[in-house]
Amino acid sequence: MDTTHRFVEFVSNHWALALAFVGLTILIIFNELRRRLDGTQQLGPHAATLAMNAETTVVLDVREDSEYKQGHIANALHIPLGQLAKRLPELDKYRDRPLIAYCRTGNRSGSAARLLHKHGFSTVHNLAGGIVAWQNANLPVTKK
Repeated sequence: MDTTHRFVEFVSNHWALALAFVGLTILIIFNELRRRLDGTQQLGPHAATLAMNAETTVVLDVREDSEYKQGHIANALHIPLGQLAKRLPELDKYRDRPLIAYCRTGNRSGSAARLLHKHGFSTVHNLAGGIVAWQNANLPVTKK
């Protein structure tokens, strides 16, 4: 009972810290549930490489033009996230193929992956960590 009393005393003395802890815990759980239920999967750089080599996977770069010109994954299609919704018809021919979306760190491409899945693309992945993780894994980029 002493432990429970000390816990209650701690929470009452540090209510803001306890509230922040509870809030962050709820946000983490919500984010994880949303990620699992959104119909897309996260692939790390090496898993993405295996998918690209084993299947007819399409790679989609959703970064801005200036970022794309600094270096991108070879043979990646380039459609900035802001233009993706109106340029979906360009991707219709890839609807039944596995697709890996990426951006700089994986945040924008997560949104792109959800949008593509919502519009009927069968297998959509997000490159976890984006091009940064790709380069940190010493995988090649091209400027062509």
